[in-house]
Amino acid sequence: MCMFTFCVLLFFVAPYQCMKCPFGCTCFAATNTVKCVSKELRAVPLGIPEYARTLIVTGNNIQQVGPDSFPELENVTNICLSNNRITELGSHTFSSMTSLRSLDLSSNPLALIHPEAFSIPGSPLLELNLSRSLYNSTSLTDLTTAMRWGGLAGLILLDLSGNRLTLLAPATFSHLPSLRQLLLPHNSLASVYNDTFSGLHRLELLDLSHNAFRVFRAEALEEFGRLGKARFRLGRNPYLCSCEIHRFVAWLNSFVTTRVVDSDDVRCASPRGLRDAHLSGVGVRAVGCGVPAHEGAAEPSLQTSYAFLGLVLGFVGMVFLFVLYLNRKGMKKWLTETREAGRDVLAGYHYRYEIDSDPRRGHSSAGDIAGRGRFGSLPSARLPPDTCDVVQMPTDTRLKQVTMTAPGN
Repeated sequence: MCMFTFCVLLFFVAPYQCMKCPFGCTCFAATNTVKCVSKELRAVPLGIPEYARTLIVTGNNIQQVGPDSFPELENVTNICLSNNRITELGSHTFSSMTSLRSLDLSSNPLALIHPEAFSIPGSPLLELNLSRSLYNSTSLTDLTTAMRWGGLAGLILLDLSGNRLTLLAPATFSHLPSLRQLLLPHNSLASVYNDTFSGLHRLELLDLSHNAFRVFRAEALEEFGRLGKARFRLGRNPYLCSCEIHRFVAWLNSFVTTRVVDSDDVRCASPRGLRDAHLSGVGVRAVGCGVPAHEGAAEPSLQTSYAFLGLVLGFVGMVFLFVLYLNRKGMKKWLTETREAGRDVLAGYHYRYEIDSDPRRGHSSAGDIAGRGRFGSLPSARLPPDTCDVVQMPTDTRLKQVTMTAPGN
């Protein structure tokens, strides 16, 4: 009897469910799921059952979606629209889906994104997948504007992988204060600048793997430091292991190494001698500096030696200054004596200068020269008796005596 009743119910209920399911879709009431996969649909099917919580529409030919594409779907929490060749997202496309938590738009060539395309009352969206969906740089600009004005303040996960991104403008994600996971793998990013990730105070995971990073400079490492305790995926990048990368190597070898969850994949791509070497295991002096990689292990001991040498030199300097302080009186006396000796030498030179510049010494010398010229070079020549003979006394007495010799005396 029970079996018969069950079969009767199944007979009447099953057609009712089939009648409620849109054309080209498969409905699963038990899991509250509706699937419309690879049916060459040109629009999102209408008449989605009210019990649907998950809507999967993939592999179709839907080029444009707008607010008319999802009427009366306030109960849907997850929607997947991947690989539908969607090129345009209209204004308030998902505004009727007030319970939407996860939106997947991956693998669509989005060329036009309206600034309010993701605007939903109450900002319920938590996960947004836009991997392999940005058609060109214009769509990236549209996305940046949409993140600013589209009401994504509650977003927790953003997937932008595989979009050929080459540059992220400063403060691109500053309007996503709740973001915890930012996925940027399989792009062409080569540099991280100041304020690239500003505003992401709650970020827990930053995926930069499979990009074009050859080195993370000091500016990028400072930006990583401002992300608090966020973890990183940095593997599978073509790192150039030259002397320029030593800061990044030191950062990897520091206490934050545990924050790089794929550190085993952070390897040198060039030069050939270090290719495929673990970057975290290569010494700072070894990377591209002509020093074999195995000598990097001696780096900590060398730093210790330099530190010890600095301490010794500092101690010797302190002892020297202390000795100078204890002998300050003797040094002052020595300086005074040296100054006095210098003054005495200068006084002697000044005295000699005064003597040499005395005009009387000049007259005496001139008279001697005239006498020699008048009387010749006779050694015993005497003056006539009627001549006055002036005898000059020594210069220190400053006295003169004049002797007059008269005839008959």
